[in-house]
Amino acid sequence: MSADPALDAALARYSRQMLFAPLGEQGQRHLRHARVLLVGCGALGTVLASTLVRAGVGFLRVVDRDFIELDNLQRQVLFDEHDIAANLPKAEAAARKLRRANSAVEVEAVVADAGPHNVAALAEGVDLLLDGTDNFETRFLLNDLAVRDGLPWVYGACIAAEGLVMAVLPGRTPCLRCIWDAPPPAGETPTCDTAGVLAAAVNITASLQALEAIKILSGRTDALHGRMISFDAWLGRFRALDMQPARETGDCRCCVHREFPYLAGDRASRAVLLCGRNAVQVTPPADAAPIELKRVAARLGRDARAVQNEFLLRFAADSFQVTLFADGRAIVKGTADAGVARSVVAKYVGA
Repeated sequence: MSADPALDAALARYSRQMLFAPLGEQGQRHLRHARVLLVGCGALGTVLASTLVRAGVGFLRVVDRDFIELDNLQRQVLFDEHDIAANLPKAEAAARKLRRANSAVEVEAVVADAGPHNVAALAEGVDLLLDGTDNFETRFLLNDLAVRDGLPWVYGACIAAEGLVMAVLPGRTPCLRCIWDAPPPAGETPTCDTAGVLAAAVNITASLQALEAIKILSGRTDALHGRMISFDAWLGRFRALDMQPARETGDCRCCVHREFPYLAGDRASRAVLLCGRNAVQVTPPADAAPIELKRVAARLGRDARAVQNEFLLRFAADSFQVTLFADGRAIVKGTADAGVARSVVAKYVGA
């Protein structure tokens, strides 16, 4: 123990995990000073956030673009029905729960869509990037940033009962684009729309991600296995896939040739289909004027059944439900057609 009684008392809540010798008190002290950016606070993200905050990471910035719906509660463990009734964005609802779980951790909520225009600023001062997303575009964006700036990050994906997890240490391990140079074509891979997702598989995936993150943040990178973990929870099959040969080819356009098209915005979408939602997110141009939610609400008729708070405005538009955020983003539910979603936003919001 240290000569500082206050510090010893602060660490006491982690006594059980400090008893695990590979972590120990020294590893816990490293965690206490670690700073993490979590992009995405849905199924994977809520488990990641809860695990790391309870483990004693010093600072967690939670970034999410979305709001909470009833069918989220099956697998998104930080949310409940009260959050839905309060019309809280996911990042804000998560932050409130996390602060109650561990007041010693600084938790920052950012209600925004991580993209080429803001991801570097969101990652300012952090030690690790965590993938809580549900789409390849954002994962490739995180990979670009991680490789460019030498930041470790942990990839995770889950669908049905299957999961994938891999820690990326730029310069030491393969990056995501060593393995997949580009996202798969639309419609080629299953989604939660077509295959569903089990909460148990989500929990396994995120727990494995959190474990890799704790190894990195506690200074125990020697414990990283350098492989991609693949599993089918339903069938009870787990594999550790050696990805190192993918890096040794020397052909990766990201970590070898230093090409960062996702970070440059060359492959950014303005309208994004949201997984399993029959909904499209429409993002305004970077130079768009700020949205005044009250003004938009005032223009809507009574039939719109508008509900507003400081974070968002939600209203009915024709056969669609529109959720407008203060940063100008809109999620149009009731269509998977980007063109239709843009038209709805232009008609009712004027953007």
